[in-house]
Amino acid sequence: MEYRRVKDQESYDVVSQKDIESPGERSLSSTSATSSLSTAGASKGKNSWKLKSIVTLALTLLTSSQAILIVWSKRAGKYEYSVTTANFSVEALKCLLSLIALYRTWNSQGVTEDNRLSTSFDEVSVYPIPAILYMVKNLLQYYIFAYVDAPAYQILKNLNIISTGVLYRIILKKKLSEIQWAAFVLLCAGCTTAQLNPSSDHVLQTPIQGWVMAIVMALLSGFAGVYTEAIIKKRPSRNINVQNFWLYIFGMLFNLVAICVQDFDAVMNKGFFHGYSFITVLMILNHALSGIAVSMVMKYADNIVKVYSTSVAMLLTAVVSVFLFGFHLSLAFFLGSTVVSVSVYLHSVGKPQPQK
Repeated sequence: MEYRRVKDQESYDVVSQKDIESPGERSLSSTSATSSLSTAGASKGKNSWKLKSIVTLALTLLTSSQAILIVWSKRAGKYEYSVTTANFSVEALKCLLSLIALYRTWNSQGVTEDNRLSTSFDEVSVYPIPAILYMVKNLLQYYIFAYVDAPAYQILKNLNIISTGVLYRIILKKKLSEIQWAAFVLLCAGCTTAQLNPSSDHVLQTPIQGWVMAIVMALLSGFAGVYTEAIIKKRPSRNINVQNFWLYIFGMLFNLVAICVQDFDAVMNKGFFHGYSFITVLMILNHALSGIAVSMVMKYADNIVKVYSTSVAMLLTAVVSVFLFGFHLSLAFFLGSTVVSVSVYLHSVGKPQPQK
């Protein structure tokens, strides 16, 4: 009996000791788990910021050389190649690059639900809309030069900034603070000021066709960009290369229709690549990489970042033009660049604060 009493007392002591130690152990375990989650979250946030920075920098550099390559691709002031075949080639190259990236993903991660090409009708049915909008906008980008010159086009192109901000608010329901709206207006004013020269007043004498095309291009660009961001972010876990593939497939189809309607005879008689030069090939490669960079910015950042990236690219284009075309930087350029820099700063510090 005494033996059993001693054993019971020992058992009670052991259980009591475990009861005393358990909360501490659970606390340590909980602290360790929380610390691990915090570390993982910080690491993920750092990687996300790094990815955003890389794709934004890539977009800025690619866009800054876009206008230069388009100018270089002309001969005697006109395009000797078919604009529609060039646009088709851009879409085809983007599609090929997306497939190559997917193939590498399949080799490293295997085929999963998020990176398989097979999809539902509901998912793929939304891609024709931005594809046709981008096609029309890209075609207008070439034909607007029948009514405006390059400097006037650059100034009118700044309408994209305002249209993107307004459509971003209406379609995506994303709220911008008053400071950010002010920064947007400053960005538009800064870009316009940086492009002013002694002959800029003739922009006001732009024919009505030029104004209409500029406004339509701004609305198409803004709506296509915001809509694309919406469908890309609708399923965040979906591999970006799969989403790009389906978007570019429809882009190829619509541009193929444009070739048949507009340049069918020329393509049949002279060939698909008639008039292409090394600069034309570089321009197509640049447009393809720019398109992929834009979609990645929309996936990992947003359209506002894209607008600021392309605006800074415009300033870089002017700087590069100093060395390539003997372009002289004016006082207006430096003033406009300063305003753009202030706009970038105001946008970064003026983010809406989360409501408590």
